[in-house]
Amino acid sequence: MKEYRGLLVALGVMALLAPIGLYLPQIMKAGAAWGEWGILEVRKMVGYAPAGMEKAAEPWKAPIPDYAPSGRENASIPEQGLHYLLSAFLGIVACGGGAYLLARWLTRRGSPPADRRQ
Repeated sequence: MKEYRGLLVALGVMALLAPIGLYLPQIMKAGAAWGEWGILEVRKMVGYAPAGMEKAAEPWKAPIPDYAPSGRENASIPEQGLHYLLSAFLGIVACGGGAYLLARWLTRRGSPPADRRQ
């Protein structure tokens, strides 16, 4: 684990900084967090929504909309910040775990069978 300490610290710091994307637009009166716009917000900003965005929005539903559990979509800003943190750590665990399992699977496939080793 020592060889991954720097990576884990960097990921932890990035996760802790995630709520800045929630607070900064509110402090600067900039509307929604940058890049997290829905079709209605894009239409309001540029006058139309790209056809591809409209087409993809129909079937796609976020697993955790607005980074909040069901029924907590209109939570206070501090609570939303907590939800951002939880989402960041969940994402790190899911991606890191998936990468770890994939690496283990790929390294096992490349090794020779046990009976041929000497």
